[in-house]
Amino acid sequence: MPITVLDELPAIAQLRQENVFVMPKTRAKTQEIRPMQLAILNLMPNKVETEVQFIRLLANSPLQVNVDLLRLDTHRSKNTSEQHLDTFYRYFSEVKDLNYDALIVTGAPLAHLEFEEVAYWDELKVILDWAEQHVTSTLFSCWAAHAALYHHYGLKRELREQKLCGVFQHQCFFEHAALTRGFDDEFLVPHSRYGHIDINKIQQVDELTILAGSETVGAYLTKNTSGSQVYLTGHPEYDADTLKGEYIRDCAKGSDAPKPENYFIDNNPDCKPSKTWQSHAFLLFSNWLNYYVYQTTPYDINLVSQDVRTNNYAE
Repeated sequence: MPITVLDELPAIAQLRQENVFVMPKTRAKTQEIRPMQLAILNLMPNKVETEVQFIRLLANSPLQVNVDLLRLDTHRSKNTSEQHLDTFYRYFSEVKDLNYDALIVTGAPLAHLEFEEVAYWDELKVILDWAEQHVTSTLFSCWAAHAALYHHYGLKRELREQKLCGVFQHQCFFEHAALTRGFDDEFLVPHSRYGHIDINKIQQVDELTILAGSETVGAYLTKNTSGSQVYLTGHPEYDADTLKGEYIRDCAKGSDAPKPENYFIDNNPDCKPSKTWQSHAFLLFSNWLNYYVYQTTPYDINLVSQDVRTNNYAE
């Protein structure tokens, strides 16, 4: 089954070129099934690129998923046109009375700000609390993962002196965890961040379980007991050249930008990088949608607010 989005969304054209099945809403209305309702709160500056990256991964599931793109009421994007946002995005205030089966909160380039210094921090806290009552499972990506761990559990991140940037090996910590079902013993994921939360601090929270990570990156994949919160500190959604684009951008700023590790062929930035993490990324999102959204969300989406989950895949 496909992802369902507004007919005119520009991401559709690129995804169809990749042979990704994306169904316009006009056709989806003829499908006599209960599609999953998923929202993406897109905090990234280049919203169109981020839309493509996440929708690509969601479209690999056999489930039909209706996607709402969300924007903050208190923040205006400087890198995406208002026309695009007005056409394809909904303000949070428009959906706050709705329930969703799933929510993705993307990262944001706010590494050197304390969370309380972020202009939209108060609204984001409201959304994080809202999700606990209106969403079956929320997946937090990179900066949003650290922000949500801080808000929900008081876990404070530390900032590395040098940016963690590159493609790194990870290990699964549980043999039969639902989210990592089908993973190889080791798998690759891109990272691009300064923020870091010590694994020992996360392990001291009884409600949290670290499912995958490594000595280099720390905790990569973490979930709470029920699976209503899933935390990713890396970027499995990245395109092959995303890290290269960030590296070029950072170098242009005149900063001492670290070259992404384990990324360029022969460590040469002039070489075209290979995408070595795609199969893991597809499997991770399929597992999440299956085990912690489809298998747990009530058939009547109005019951999500009553915290009704039909199964519990706690590991």
